[in-house]
Amino acid sequence: MSTLFRHVPNLLTGLRLVSAPAVAILLFDGNDRAALGIFALAGLSDAADGFLAKRFGFATRFGRYLDPAADKLLMLASFVTLSIMHEAPLWLTGLVVGRDLAIVLGVIAVVTFELPIAIKPLYVGKVSTACQIVYILLALILRSAELAWPSVLNAIALLTAFATMLSWSGYGLLLVRALATRIRS
Repeated sequence: MSTLFRHVPNLLTGLRLVSAPAVAILLFDGNDRAALGIFALAGLSDAADGFLAKRFGFATRFGRYLDPAADKLLMLASFVTLSIMHEAPLWLTGLVVGRDLAIVLGVIAVVTFELPIAIKPLYVGKVSTACQIVYILLALILRSAELAWPSVLNAIALLTAFATMLSWSGYGLLLVRALATRIRS
């Protein structure tokens, strides 16, 4: 394989980083279909870069940090923009942003205090992220189609909130256990 091909996963992740502000700008400009298209392409690029990195052994240390950062930025931009536009409840956006901020602070604590935790996503964290993606995707589809299904969107918001709280609790419990282990030793 060419050495240039080895960088395709990181290139796709970089494009996903750029897609976050693009989605926000397109939404603010009223280009809902374009925002939906960019969001969908960002999701496909996430799947593609993960597949290429694993299948061909192209995973890099840089990519391991860049990939989740790109995901978080896309979710952050999407939730905040939709909340500003009164399309997503502020309480849900606060919960999603709070969880991600807590995870980042937790990682900083793990590294700073050399806590005995492997930094990797939990299954409940993946479920939470999947619920968040479904919520954003549905909100963008409804905007693009000029439909209003508040009961469906509200139900998915509650499911997303529940999954996000479970995830937050799961990561928090890991951190508390690691701190307790460190204090005991």
